[in-house]
Amino acid sequence: MSESPIARVELLRKSFRGPSRGLGRGHAELRAVDGVTLDVKPGETLGLVGESGCGKSTLGRLFLRLQEPTSGRIYFDGKDITGLTQSALRPFRAEMQIIFQDPYSSLNPRMTVEATLGEALRVHGLARSASEERERIAALLARVGLRPEQMRRYPHEFSGGQRQRIGIARALAVEPRFIVADEPVSALDVSIQAQIVNLLGDLQVELGLSFLFIAHDLHVVEHVSRRVAVMYLGRVVELAESAQIYERPRHPYTEALLSAAPEPDPRAHKKRMLLEGDVPSPLDPPPGCTFHPRCPIAEKGLCDREVPALRTIGPGHEVACHLAR
Repeated sequence: MSESPIARVELLRKSFRGPSRGLGRGHAELRAVDGVTLDVKPGETLGLVGESGCGKSTLGRLFLRLQEPTSGRIYFDGKDITGLTQSALRPFRAEMQIIFQDPYSSLNPRMTVEATLGEALRVHGLARSASEERERIAALLARVGLRPEQMRRYPHEFSGGQRQRIGIARALAVEPRFIVADEPVSALDVSIQAQIVNLLGDLQVELGLSFLFIAHDLHVVEHVSRRVAVMYLGRVVELAESAQIYERPRHPYTEALLSAAPEPDPRAHKKRMLLEGDVPSPLDPPPGCTFHPRCPIAEKGLCDREVPALRTIGPGHEVACHLAR
């Protein structure tokens, strides 16, 4: 596998203006993504995990320039796409796609499956005639486990798992190489989640796809990802091979996430690491390491003053913690 990334962001920041929490008027800055550098290599699945509100989905959309960064650079296949106009960006749109979290709201209820998939084909000029368009749609549906004759149905006629398969088919319609899967199974029943995860894995092998797989379910991420990045309050705090993260996490936050994950074996006993307090508001993050108010090993005078940068502590293992060894 080539180590040259297919998608990369460097020192990426995304801020939003929000109302001030003080008594006076004015606005505060919400730092949704705060200086993230991350890449996805060809053919790999990079898992991105963290609590709700930590900036995972925003980062995924920034990778695709569905949202504009406040600062930093975005690269696709070695090309800087940060400042491209929308017309100049269009050829790249066919190379990078997204699978949305909610299959109930991501499909237009007024459009049939045929119209939904056909629109993507027409926009990118991938079908020369109506008959070729129908043939491609039928092949897409068969590839994701649906019947070609179902293309004439509307979204409300499908189950949640089937709708997500349609969302996957829509992403595949333009023959992308890189897909952001934004919590693609979190809105589905547990019995359906494994089917969708296995489908994505089969498609990756068959088509050579690269994934940024965003999730809060650590067991799912462990199953699908080659590497895992852990986010907390807009920053990546740990990045390593999947086995390294799950066997020996180095950041206290990663340890807490893993200890809180449900254990499927009722006979297993594991030590719980309970965090004190709540996640700070991104409108008013704490100084220094943003995790230090909840960290069981934080040192006063160090962790509450200096912002830790990602540093290498082992082969392919990076962590943003002053005290990690």
